[in-house]
Amino acid sequence: MSTHVPASPQQRVVADQSDIARALRRIAHEIVENLKGSTDLVLLGIPSRGVPLAQRIAFNIADIEGTSVPVGSLDVTLFRDDLRIRPAKALARTELPIGGIDGKTVVLVDDVLYSGRTIRAALDALNEFGRPKAVQLAVLVDRGHRELPIRADYVGKNLPTSHVEKVSVEISEIDEFDQVVIRES
Repeated sequence: MSTHVPASPQQRVVADQSDIARALRRIAHEIVENLKGSTDLVLLGIPSRGVPLAQRIAFNIADIEGTSVPVGSLDVTLFRDDLRIRPAKALARTELPIGGIDGKTVVLVDDVLYSGRTIRAALDALNEFGRPKAVQLAVLVDRGHRELPIRADYVGKNLPTSHVEKVSVEISEIDEFDQVVIRES
């Protein structure tokens, strides 16, 4: 069982492993309720932490509905509008489920929603791969400070922050434990 790293004076844990599990289960229930089931649903995680979060939501939906939901990943790196001002980053993989996304309801999954620029890039990237019936957004943390008119359909935790704070989602598949931490920049 994973444990969390204790908070230092410069950081505070705002969600632990059980909080994250509860939030993802609630998001799964909300998706199923909103879509009246899981037919023609595809979850696409935005690397890196959005992918395992999408897999966890799919697991919860399978537990609720008794059917599996296709999960894939959508790398948005080359679609970002800030490529020239951000440090170079290795590309992640885009992997669409076998049935693709045409005519499906796609739920994009990410760890933190902040300015909205990553989601704008994800919407542009989706155009390269097909035409979904609808696109929705699920995030573990919504910290506010939008620069674009984008909002999440499903939110695990609303976390008002200042611009000088950094929100880190740490999950066991990548970080060996589950927690959400606010750090002072």
